[in-house]
Amino acid sequence: MSDVAPAPAPAPIIVTALFGAGDAAWFDELRVRHFPPERNQLKAHLTMFHHLAPSLERELKQRLAAETSRVRAPEARIAGLMSLGRGVAFRIESPALEDIRDRLADAFSAVLTPQDRAGWRPHVTVQNKVEPAVAKALQAELARDFQPRTVRLAGLASWWYRGGPWEPLSRHMFA
Repeated sequence: MSDVAPAPAPAPIIVTALFGAGDAAWFDELRVRHFPPERNQLKAHLTMFHHLAPSLERELKQRLAAETSRVRAPEARIAGLMSLGRGVAFRIESPALEDIRDRLADAFSAVLTPQDRAGWRPHVTVQNKVEPAVAKALQAELARDFQPRTVRLAGLASWWYRGGPWEPLSRHMFA
């Protein structure tokens, strides 16, 4: 009998944008306050791709490195609130980040899932999986004091998705 654990099975890859520490902490604090605790397994994130094939790992890492290495961080801002029906999110605007996502989508177009092929709506979810009335109340509360503001994008990351909290695969920081 061997003491070596078997290698984990291949899993889909998720790609996200990473926020600067201060903005990430602010989003995370909102998630802790408003996300159902039993469902809040992740830190706040901005998903760029929901499901890339594990066979793309090497090429994806190369492309993410090329998009970030010696590249200034794209400008980004929280532009408004979004209703998710059973949750609330902040809508993020960043034309340069959208350009990066478009280039990656073009590179992987033949293998994108329907969800990743559909139009991208960049956002950070602060509440989900609640009753619609609860979500509507939070959206109204957040809207009262809402002011658009800039956020710092620090880099891009990829993650293995194995059904629970995501497992880090790679991080690629902007210059």
